[in-house]
Amino acid sequence: MKFRPILIVIGVVCTLMGFLWIGQGLGYVHWPQSSFMLDQRPWADRGAALAVLGLLLILVARRLRR
Repeated sequence: MKFRPILIVIGVVCTLMGFLWIGQGLGYVHWPQSSFMLDQRPWADRGAALAVLGLLLILVARRLRR
């Protein structure tokens, strides 16, 4: 079974979700007023960690043999 494409897809999804959370935490992405994620700085920290994890997964996947 080839894990490279799976790791790359998971890494890209994690990175994009992390960037979305960073943008929301810093106030660049606007959510509805009823959202529980409204203007919460911890979401930016979690998003940064998730984005770094996603980038690391992509780098690991690129180093795997084809």
